[in-house]
Amino acid sequence: MASAPVTKTLIAWAGLLLLPPAAVLLAASWGSGGWAWPFAADEAMQRVIGELRIPRAIAALVTGALLAQAGCLMQVLLRNPLADPYVLGLSGGAAAFALIGMSFGLSFLPVPVLAFGGALLTMIIVFVLARGRGPWSTTRVLLTGVVVAAGWGAVISLILATGSDASLRSMLYWLMGDLSYTSLSAWWLLPLAAGVGLLWLRARSLNVLSGGELQAALLGESARTRFWEIYVIASLLTALAVSLAGAIGFVGLIVPHLMRLLVGADHRVLLPASALFGGGFLVLADTAARSLLGPRQLPVGVLTALIGVPLFLLLLYRAARIR
Repeated sequence: MASAPVTKTLIAWAGLLLLPPAAVLLAASWGSGGWAWPFAADEAMQRVIGELRIPRAIAALVTGALLAQAGCLMQVLLRNPLADPYVLGLSGGAAAFALIGMSFGLSFLPVPVLAFGGALLTMIIVFVLARGRGPWSTTRVLLTGVVVAAGWGAVISLILATGSDASLRSMLYWLMGDLSYTSLSAWWLLPLAAGVGLLWLRARSLNVLSGGELQAALLGESARTRFWEIYVIASLLTALAVSLAGAIGFVGLIVPHLMRLLVGADHRVLLPASALFGGGFLVLADTAARSLLGPRQLPVGVLTALIGVPLFLLLLYRAARIR
């Protein structure tokens, strides 16, 4: 009897570990030009695979893992599975600041730095306005985040309306989530590694914080300090994801929720499981986005939204019924 849960867990982790390399292999093999086995392709196809498909797949893998980690943090912070960087406006703030930098020629500031500033400012605005003087309310935080996200959407629309026609199409694709022009730079790997490393070291603290501030205080955790850590790390992860691929929505919402159903709510296993599944999922979504209507390419954010919106509505309905 006891071996059944163990077997289920082993199968789940085997699938999670195999998903990212299998997704990257599929991305390298399948494209708008058809199917080509990477090791048996001709020289021209090998260049396409090595210079275009694999770098793009790796970028999707990293972006999906970043968004899934940020989603886990947001859901700990709010103790609500409906929280997500996209829903709370972090992605919108990061995208707006990045577009402002691009539009006004602020080339001395790297896009990830601008995106981080926008995400962090959004986080502060949402939680300051939502907290107010009354008791903490996750519903108020979610509503404030939705309104702030709408405000950033208006700013983005203004930038697009006043920008040049030549850059309009590329900006729109980037805002919908696009990996066509993504190039990975090595310099941001250090803050990424530091943020994720700190996050996993704090897995026990995240478990405690999931029970609320009072429980955290009773167990000796400094809730205020941990919350500020979550603010900064979630903003950093979101900013890096936005600078890589634009505003891709709902990955941070659906992946942590699905992984809780699969591996449980312990963040010592939830965080790595979410990173693996989020990365593999986004690679598969991007492969479908650039291949299904080839040679035309869809923004990957369109596919993630088509999957995420119905699931978000389902979660909202279930949460309403429970209350």
